[in-house]
Amino acid sequence: MENRPGAGGNIATEGVARSPPDGYTLLLVVSANTINARLYDKLNFNFVRDIAPVVSIARVPFVMNVNPSFPAKTVPEFIAYAKANPRKLNMASAGNGSASHVAGELFKFMAGVDMVHVPYRGATPAITDLLAGQVQVLFDVTPSSIPHIRAGRLRPLAVTTATRLEVLPDIPIMDEFVPGYEASAWLGLGVPKNTPTAIGDMLNRETNAALDDATIKARLAVPGFTVLNLGSPIEFGKFLVEETEKWAKVIKFAGIKPD
Repeated sequence: MENRPGAGGNIATEGVARSPPDGYTLLLVVSANTINARLYDKLNFNFVRDIAPVVSIARVPFVMNVNPSFPAKTVPEFIAYAKANPRKLNMASAGNGSASHVAGELFKFMAGVDMVHVPYRGATPAITDLLAGQVQVLFDVTPSSIPHIRAGRLRPLAVTTATRLEVLPDIPIMDEFVPGYEASAWLGLGVPKNTPTAIGDMLNRETNAALDDATIKARLAVPGFTVLNLGSPIEFGKFLVEETEKWAKVIKFAGIKPD
């Protein structure tokens, strides 16, 4: 494992894109890759062209969280409050152009509400200010949300996946109130383009076999992850294109620019 942080994952992605296509260098593909593909105008690589999809691994749902003191207790109540108080609510995110940001912007677009975006340098300071009541809402991934929800420090209004979560069974899905809404972070594997198909197929087969293991499924479920088994590299590739197009529309609507 080699961690190459920086530029929202672009440094790591470029490093893999420039690596020999021999199957020994893999990229942990994340939702930020499909966001960055349209967020940044000038990259030294083309994600869809230069990274060959191998296999999907897991989906990481978001939770729409508010401070317990906030008057709205449901999504319809929140939407009504936001419409009655345009630009008086602050929506936190883990950073400009982050997955939590675009998830929130998608909600703003589909629900027809106008809130002020407040970007932070990561999820931790965003949650800290939400707990303190400095901001009113945050679309946060389940691993960092669940401890605060169970402790009563945050009020979850909805999860953003198409079905309810086992770890939060009483929390409704956003689609019940905003039809067609779905957003989540996710993980997968990619390799440099021109990597032999046989290598990609082998990695796909072995990874999917591991994801079918009950122990691995159980460990993924603890922080709220769900297995994202899209099957073949071709199907994962279609998913990447769809995600890229989806977030391109949100980025254009919101006028998001990288920091």
